[in-house]
Amino acid sequence: MGAEDNENFKTIVEFECRGLEPVDFQPQAGFAAEGVESGTAFSDINLQEKDWTDYDEKAQESVGIYEVTHQFVKC
Repeated sequence: MGAEDNENFKTIVEFECRGLEPVDFQPQAGFAAEGVESGTAFSDINLQEKDWTDYDEKAQESVGIYEVTHQFVKC
């Protein structure tokens, strides 16, 4: 996934449910990102609050992930 994917859903997990249907997804910790221009690595991102912000020292700008949403797609 890259900056060009902003606003587009991407598959991050697949479930084999065998008769069950998921109804909610709550992202937690363990996500990672990389600064588009600087290549700065950001690890252990926690998305529990649906938002994450930090500061990229190399690029000298704020970075963030905002308004995380999800959708379930049956395969």
